[in-house]
Amino acid sequence: MREAPTVLLSGFADESANRKTAVEQFAAFAALGLQYYSIRFIDVGSGVKNIMKLSKEEIQQVQQWQKEYGLRVSSIGSPIGKVKLQDIDDGTTNVFIPFKKYLAEDVRHACQVAHMFETRLIRGFSFYPPKGSDPRQYLSQAVDQLGQIADLCHKEELIFGLEVEANLVGQNGYLLADIYKQLRHPALVLVFDAANILCQGYTPAETFEQYQAMKPGIGWMHVKDYRYRPQATKGGHIDEEALKHFVPVHLGDSGYDRILRDFALTIPPLERKLKRRGVPGVFLELEPHLKGGGQFGGFSGPDGMGVALRSLCRLLDYLDIRYHLRDFDDIRAARGF
Repeated sequence: MREAPTVLLSGFADESANRKTAVEQFAAFAALGLQYYSIRFIDVGSGVKNIMKLSKEEIQQVQQWQKEYGLRVSSIGSPIGKVKLQDIDDGTTNVFIPFKKYLAEDVRHACQVAHMFETRLIRGFSFYPPKGSDPRQYLSQAVDQLGQIADLCHKEELIFGLEVEANLVGQNGYLLADIYKQLRHPALVLVFDAANILCQGYTPAETFEQYQAMKPGIGWMHVKDYRYRPQATKGGHIDEEALKHFVPVHLGDSGYDRILRDFALTIPPLERKLKRRGVPGVFLELEPHLKGGGQFGGFSGPDGMGVALRSLCRLLDYLDIRYHLRDFDDIRAARGF
């Protein structure tokens, strides 16, 4: 009889906090029973900052608090790759940074932050082509730059996870799969997110097809669902700030039941592969956006994160995929019993 596969549950902790303070984030995640979190935006007493903007002293303070709440970082929720490929005014607010400077400063700093938080995983993106353009025209440039990012991560013994998201070169599963195939880099994996595909007007069936295209390269998953809305065009520019149909997995149209049933067969070999790279297992990271989402983050609140987690756990129970939430044994261990 096949042994049930096991995943590690995590999430973007800033989504659970009304004011994004560290204590709010960690208290919510500890109460939900989570032991891992992805760090993205956080307030340690001097206002909300992206993880990339924290000082060394602020990072040390976060580390102290996360230890108090029994948490570890699953991945760095960095914005690496959310900059323009070309220095062209295309009507967006996206910035352009010369790539050599970007690699030497921003990407290298993301690696340093990952080391400080003792995680091997950095979430990132595939760069913005000019608004309204065909992303395939910029595929070769994106592949070249992502390859250099992967090279740096490999030297640092880290893994760069490329997330599928609207408006980027890798805006759908087929394009990301193409990037992965062209690079075949040991430090590059793909991060699947069904809602980021469905919200672009792709059907649930097309979303599953894009999952299958990405599957050989998937390193971990984000769990965020959406109510399907037909659109005149698919894959065109999306106003991310206007998206408002995010729902927990039991109410969404992305088909996470079908996706995770299929992915369950991939989990054991992927887990072995990741553990060889120093990653503790296969992460499912909640990023529900239940109270709103946008280009650089979303919000669910402590109640919304709880709703999203329980919805996911019910699905995992149904599919016989194992996971762990804190229990009394964890409490006893923390108390030294």
